[in-house]
Amino acid sequence: MALLVTIIAVALLFDYTNGFHDTANAIATSVSTRALSPRVAVVMAAGLNLLGALVSTSVAKTVGEGLVNTDLVTLPLVLAALVGAVVWNFTTWWFAIPSSSSHALFGGLIGAMIAAAGVSGVIWSGVVDKVIIPMIGSPILGFFVAFLLMTGLLWLVRHWSPAHVNRGFRILQPFSAAFMAFSHGANDAQKTMGIIALALYSSGEISDFYIPFWVKVACALAMAAGTYSGGWRIIHTLGTRVIKLDPIHGFAAETGAASVIQIATHFGFPVSTTHTITAAIMGVGSTRRLSAVRWGVAGNIVTAWILTLPAAGLIAALAYLLFAWIF
Repeated sequence: MALLVTIIAVALLFDYTNGFHDTANAIATSVSTRALSPRVAVVMAAGLNLLGALVSTSVAKTVGEGLVNTDLVTLPLVLAALVGAVVWNFTTWWFAIPSSSSHALFGGLIGAMIAAAGVSGVIWSGVVDKVIIPMIGSPILGFFVAFLLMTGLLWLVRHWSPAHVNRGFRILQPFSAAFMAFSHGANDAQKTMGIIALALYSSGEISDFYIPFWVKVACALAMAAGTYSGGWRIIHTLGTRVIKLDPIHGFAAETGAASVIQIATHFGFPVSTTHTITAAIMGVGSTRRLSAVRWGVAGNIVTAWILTLPAAGLIAALAYLLFAWIF
């Protein structure tokens, strides 16, 4: 029981780090364009993350049942997976790199399972279908949806003065930021719900795999608290260093990314909100000219994306070997 309580506490810590690590996903563009003040943006994002986290469990079930053999899951394995994800989250936060908390968790779970039971314990078809394909597909969709939306918006406002465009979309952008915050909560908080449910199932606390209501509430509150604490390092990277944004660009990026995330959530795909919004920002920037995007910064972000799964997996595998010896 003590180990299970520890796992739940570490899972909620991960959700908290997910909140402050991924705050930038929802509000970086709104803050950088001055559509919202930083504090108002964070409060709004926290509230809508909370609301979004309570609306569905389809992604949670994918994470809990679709990636590893649940019959082989032990409590030390779940704890190791969470340690791998949390350590990687703190590392990338320290260096202000907007990596994926989702893929850190997936990498941790896969790495811990390989250390515990070998590669046969991983459901590789589920990893390909639910992690790899969405990992590649969601940024591509985010880029092109935002690019097309931005192109359409530029055509609609082609006769407006720059002052009118900025004023109008500064009013609209809080709505797109709210849509993005809600979508982030709906997809990301569910991943931790799935991990806690997996721990409850493996310990025998629940006989069938499902998401108890108290788990939903606890994860939603933890993510909202993390979001409220802010993630200013990553907000600066995502909001200003990839490309200089105007309100119309922020509106298009947030709306495009949130739409892709909502579709993924509906079908139970645990996508990376970080990957999706970053690609959307690149997409709207490319409507100016390709050189408007700071591809060097973008390249560093993509490198972190590639490293996240194996790095978190390695940390989790080492943690599992330590926990197996201790417990």
